[in-house]
Formats: sequence, C-alpha cells, structure tokens
Amino acid sequence: MANILVYALHYNGAINKNSLGAVSEGARLAAELGGEAHAILLGENVPEALAASLGDYGAAKVLVAEGPEGLAQPLVDAMAAAISGGGYKYALFGGGLLGFEIGAGLAARLGAGVAMEVTSVRAEGGELIAERPILGDSAISEISYRSEVGIVIGRLNAFEAKATGAGPAPVEKLSFELSAHASKAKMVTRGEQRGADVDIEGAEILVAGGRGLGKAEGFELCHELASAFGNNAAVAATRAVVDAGWYPYAAQIGQTGKTVAPKLYLAAGISGAIQHQVGMQSSENIVAINTDSNAPIFEFCDLGIVGDLNKIMPKLTEAVKAKRAG
Repeated sequence: MANILVYALHYNGAINKNSLGAVSEGARLAAELGGEAHAILLGENVPEALAASLGDYGAAKVLVAEGPEGLAQPLVDAMAAAISGGGYKYALFGGGLLGFEIGAGLAARLGAGVAMEVTSVRAEGGELIAERPILGDSAISEISYRSEVGIVIGRLNAFEAKATGAGPAPVEKLSFELSAHASKAKMVTRGEQRGADVDIEGAEILVAGGRGLGKAEGFELCHELASAFGNNAAVAATRAVVDAGWYPYAAQIGQTGKTVAPKLYLAAGISGAIQHQVGMQSSENIVAINTDSNAPIFEFCDLGIVGDLNKIMPKLTEAVKAKRAG
C-alpha cells in the first residue's frame, strides 16, 4: 500500500485549478496502488470548509499546517514533517513555479527522486512511472523511482480536476517545526500575473495570435473575437510576437510560456511550431487560420481555414455575435 501526499495551493479563499487536478490524479493513482491520497494546505487560519472541500476531488484526508502560504521553505518544512511522520511513498504537485521550488527543496531535504514537467503518470507493479517530454518535446522519457520517496511535479494543466461528489474530507492539524532559514523571507504582497486582466490558463476559449497578424495592432482582431465570445474567452500569443513586443509575456503559450487546455483554441496566423504546440495541444478543439496551407498547425488542428485572417476573423466575430444574440 502506498499513500500519496498532494500539495494544494490556495489563494483568496479558493483552491488553485492545477492543485485540484493534482488531487484528482493523486486519488486515481493511490487507488491503483491500494492506498489513499491526502492533501496538504499551509496558511494562516485556513478555513476548515476550504480544506474539507478537497474531499470532493478524491482526498481521503486533508492536513492543514499553520504558516505563511506562498513561500517555498515553510512548505518544505511542513511537507517533510508530514512525509516523515505519515509514511507517504509519493508527493505530487500540480505544477507552477512554486511547485517546482517546493518539490526541489523537498527532494534535497529527503534525498528523494524528483521528476518535473510530468505530463502523465501510471501505476505499474505497485510503483509509479512518470512520463515527461524531452529533446524539445520530440520524445517521451519514462521515470521510475529508486528512492524511498518519489516526487512528481506535473506540467501546468497536465492533470484534470474531476469532482467525485464524495463530500467533505476529514481535516487534521499538522504540527511541524519551522526551520530558522524558512523564516528569513517575508511575503510583502501577493498577486497573480494575468494577460489583459484575464486568466488564460482558466479560460474556456482562447483566441491566440501569431506572427501572421502582421503587427501589434493586429491583436485588435483577436480582442474583438474574444469579446464576442464573452467573459469565458481570453487572448493569448506566441513567443515570436511576445519577443517582438506586440503582446505581454503573461499571455505567451508554448514551451517557454504557459500550458493551456481550453475547450476551444483558435489560432490566428500561427504556424504551429513544436515549441508552441506543446503548450496548447491538449485543447479540446483547435481551429487554425493561416494563409500557408503547408503550415504545421494544419497537421494537428481539428479545423483548418486557409485564407486571409484579416477577412475571416471579422466575419467570425459577427457570426458569434449574431449567434449569441439569437
């Protein structure tokens, strides 16, 4: 039997989406290993109802530690104490910069094996096997663990959050000792970086612009179409246009940007290089508009439109407005 400890990031009274996905994934994997998935939250006066709500995503128990949330070292202390005292075989993170920092620190503290940017995990022979892309995402590496504890850090949006309806989970207070160096850093202010004040990782519809827009002003076409879809839509960009200064980095999709999985991803003037593909290939539906019929994106999109986006996108915008009005 192998239990899994899952880190759950929370902010402004809500659990991070990637953390919910990690809890769901942890529950699935723990069941296959014959164990349980437990979640851990750290914060000051964490509401018990918020912690207990993770039971709806598969957590059999939730540990709550008192301390400054959002800083890596206090979480390393808390998770190390939980793992040492609770006999956990694996620790699982949903991704993101904080998860990478905590996971690396935890690996050093425990002498544990760690795999980052994991896109898939499976149970095999009573152990977990993690998969992560390598060589510019052109190949997949399989990773098994020889250490007593294995740490799995997912790529953003790699794990899907699945509500089970199981109801609230029991909540326990975790006692741990904060190390001297963990108290050196102080949280001055906390916020989230967003592109155009919209969370592109959580948007159901993304209208992404590439070099084919021609200039920074070309993003007006993207904004108009996203606005027509409503509040569940946002605008994203490729690395090329971000590097050119056409759009903020916060909205960049791809290997050096963010990973997204919206219900609809509309790519306007994007060639579809592998570096961009890895950031959006999990989208449910991909629609591409490009004048180049040989563009790589047409090899993996669900619907491809060969033509001038300057003529096509305004028509799409009007069609969406008409549909929503009707």
